[in-house]
Amino acid sequence: MSPMLQIAAEEMENPLIPPIPELVIGLIAFVIVFGFLAKKLLPNINKVLEERREAIEGGIEKAEAAQTEAQSVLEQYKAQLAEARHEAARLRQEAQEQGATLIAEMRAEGQRQREEIIAAGHAQIQADRKAAASALRQDVGKLATELAGKLVGESLEDHARQSRVIDRFLDELDDKATTAEATR
Repeated sequence: MSPMLQIAAEEMENPLIPPIPELVIGLIAFVIVFGFLAKKLLPNINKVLEERREAIEGGIEKAEAAQTEAQSVLEQYKAQLAEARHEAARLRQEAQEQGATLIAEMRAEGQRQREEIIAAGHAQIQADRKAAASALRQDVGKLATELAGKLVGESLEDHARQSRVIDRFLDELDDKATTAEATR
């Protein structure tokens, strides 16, 4: 072949289509590499992908379980908080009732003590009045006896006579005091 023909023949070959022997060798090499990868590498890849899928699904399940548990804990917390508020309100109400009862008891005790003090004061005043009246009666009786003895001119040493004169004199004084008060 002439060099020109050779160049023309080379030009006729399509550079995109490889020669058949290269195509066969490439195809055999591809099948060998693909077979090797399918036997050795593909199971490992599938295993890793399956583990990742299970881990992701397990993570999702764990997240859902954690969310459910968190929701449950939140509801328990809210229930406990509501119960604590109710208990606090009950204790506050109890304290107010006890305070009102204590105030009422203290007022009643104060009223009772006041009444006792007033009664004791009245009794003391009455006793003092009787003692003063008795002392006054004796003093007035002595003075009246002395005056009556001077006026009558006789001695009123006799106790019975002295008592009659004193009683009569005091009765006259009481009558005069009563009529003086009535005229006012």
